[in-house]
Amino acid sequence: MGLSGISPWSLLIILVIVMLLFGTKRLRSMGSDLGGAFKSFRSAMKDEENSEAGQQAKKVAHDEADGQVIDAQVREKDKV
Repeated sequence: MGLSGISPWSLLIILVIVMLLFGTKRLRSMGSDLGGAFKSFRSAMKDEENSEAGQQAKKVAHDEADGQVIDAQVREKDKV
């Protein structure tokens, strides 16, 4: 028994039927299209992670600057 009760012979027969229905050229093109989709997805995810890291750094710097302004405003309010 193989995967989920499917024997290796059953998998081989299914593979032969799929190759007869679609042909090797079409299966090859589908495989390359699928590989290209995965590659572009991975690069998009990597770009997203890089942009999020840059935005986090900018937000921290911006929050620190805002914190200083808020402290100054509070002190002026206390003086009045």
